[in-house]
Amino acid sequence: MKQHLKHFLDDHKQRVEEALRKYVQQLEAPARLKEAMLYSLLAGGKRIRPIFLLATIDALGGETDQGIPAACALEMIHTYSLIHDDLPAMDDDDYRRGKLANHKVFGEALAILAGDALLTHAFYVLSDTAQTSDPELQLRMINELALRAGPTGMVGGQTADVLGEGSPMTFEQLADIHTRKTGDLLVCAVRLGCYVAGANEVQLAQLTRYAREIGLAFQIQDDILDEIGDEQKLGKQVGSDRGKQKSTYVSLLGLQGAQQALREHVDLAKQAVRAAGVKPDLLLALADFMVSREC
Repeated sequence: MKQHLKHFLDDHKQRVEEALRKYVQQLEAPARLKEAMLYSLLAGGKRIRPIFLLATIDALGGETDQGIPAACALEMIHTYSLIHDDLPAMDDDDYRRGKLANHKVFGEALAILAGDALLTHAFYVLSDTAQTSDPELQLRMINELALRAGPTGMVGGQTADVLGEGSPMTFEQLADIHTRKTGDLLVCAVRLGCYVAGANEVQLAQLTRYAREIGLAFQIQDDILDEIGDEQKLGKQVGSDRGKQKSTYVSLLGLQGAQQALREHVDLAKQAVRAAGVKPDLLLALADFMVSREC
């Protein structure tokens, strides 16, 4: 199963990155803006959200090629959020994935504009009529992405995170922030995959549950890695959350408690996959990857 997952990850990561490059390069836009967009868009990373989208299509017996535009739109949204997160007014990080943050290379103004451009271009990619002959499906996908990325989803979670800095949080408050800030784009990835592949209502419900558990597991592992991870592999300094006095799963549960919570959420995710009645191998392997990843 590990070899199958590695092949799927490598193959589809390359396909997504080739499509991302093409989507930006073909724009009739200022060259410096495109350079700033591509700098962060192609700066590395595992393409977790596109992979979950495409793996969901595969699990449902669909053609992954049909999900590439949606996968790229989702990755553009994710990348814009990272560019803006690194800005001095937000997390004030100088590095991302071992490289200088966008604003350290292009300046704050162009970094903001590059993020804005990726956000808006994502919806152009998803709404391009050449991508599908089913406008109802297209509208449903646009609605899903807007909902999960917007004020009730990722941006709402980011807002609660910013407003909560320096103040102690309860476990419930922290879980709510990360359900939206991190989890909603993973939920979006899986649900978009369900739409592309024509999932039935039971499959949609169970795979949505799977994605919610994976989203929380992903954030818990991030918090664990920020505490004990390898800086070389992470591409950033460890202990930054503790230094900023941010509430994390490790600060609230302790390291062992966070590791236990991680395993529990992964187990619940696996239960949901098995209840969905789909080809389970890839989605189960991705759940295990949440526990073992080092960056």
